[in-house]
Amino acid sequence: MLRAFRDAFRIPELRRKIVFTLLLLAIYRLGSTIPTPGVNTAALEKATSGGGLFGLIGLISGGNLSQFSIFALGVLPYITASIVVQLLTTTIPALEKLSKEGEEGRKKINQYTRYAAIALGTAQALFFSLYITSNAQYIAVGWDPGLFTILVMVLTQVAGIAFAMWLGERITEVGVGNGISLIITAGIIARYPVEIKGTADLLRTGKVDLFPLLAFIAVILVTIAGIVYVYQGERRVPVTYARARGGAPTGAARNLGGQATWLPIKVNQAGVIPVIFASAMLIIPNLISSATATRAPGVNAFIQTYLTSGSPWYLALEALLIFGFTYLYNSVQFDPKRISEQLREAGGFIPGVRPGTPTADFLGGISGRLSLWGAVFLVVLTLIPQIVQRATGINTFQFSGTGLLIIVGVALETLKQLEAQLTVRRYDGFISKGRIRGRLPN
Repeated sequence: MLRAFRDAFRIPELRRKIVFTLLLLAIYRLGSTIPTPGVNTAALEKATSGGGLFGLIGLISGGNLSQFSIFALGVLPYITASIVVQLLTTTIPALEKLSKEGEEGRKKINQYTRYAAIALGTAQALFFSLYITSNAQYIAVGWDPGLFTILVMVLTQVAGIAFAMWLGERITEVGVGNGISLIITAGIIARYPVEIKGTADLLRTGKVDLFPLLAFIAVILVTIAGIVYVYQGERRVPVTYARARGGAPTGAARNLGGQATWLPIKVNQAGVIPVIFASAMLIIPNLISSATATRAPGVNAFIQTYLTSGSPWYLALEALLIFGFTYLYNSVQFDPKRISEQLREAGGFIPGVRPGTPTADFLGGISGRLSLWGAVFLVVLTLIPQIVQRATGINTFQFSGTGLLIIVGVALETLKQLEAQLTVRRYDGFISKGRIRGRLPN
């Protein structure tokens, strides 16, 4: 796959796309250095250094939340809105009808997603602005924690969200693709140089021995290898078509009539979505703890004892939530009944399985088993880094399984897209040469 990235620079059109993408990513990273007016960034950084939703948002935004820059929320509202709209598409008939109307339907759904992202981003910006203005240490000198300051913060964040979405769409349409994902990946990678330097300082000052550091690096490499293995893993269900067909169920390979093909079902169908949902749910006890610190000290003490990030009960609850959200998301995304109907309409069947309800039950059983292993993978990917960091004492490097999953997944998808574009151009070049030599008809 790395050959595809090297060969892409040899084609002027692809080289321009790569340079354009890097330029827009540089503009986005430049915005991370511009803080929102009225914020004391030094004090706010402590609130985002831990786990939970604040830590996750800080990871996805590339550290923008720690100084509440103009891109503090980044593309997170768009991601959340996309997930919600995607889930609603399978449950609301009007949206499902739009999704089947081709390019025009997808444009309307994308427009609804943008509106939802702005609305959600406004609510999130208001939440963070109220959180900042309610703590005097987070307010910059000379600013009054009043309505005007809140309004300035909210408007700045909404403008940043809209601009970040525009950058992502430009990368997708004009650049190499995967615009939103590349913005997230660039933000995560941008933090690594500083964190690597901090880890090296721990070794240089003797705060960490060489063996724990080597073990820490080995776990990271093993984690990356595991992510690649699981991300590429899929169960290929054999499908046979008795007649020629023009379409195929979602994810199925195309074939000529009468030939056998397969229906791929990925092991990790949900990606990092269950982790994001679980982190969003686990921030609720922390909010309750902050609100009841003086009014209900007993509740606050219980939360601080059992639901603090990194505690055994916190890790157990996080694992249960990841399991639950994995099954919930997969059940909405992969509908065995709909797939079986599409197979029957296209004249296809699974060898040894009767069409209709038996096919739906068969696919549902496979999806359920894969969801189990996908959930186990996400739990291990989420908990292992926390355990390793506690065991080694290395807390300067934000070793996040979620971040590595995003980076590896986006890298693989981007390389696949480059390979596909290279294949198309090689094929077009072959056709053009054949026509010039008179071997192919015009």
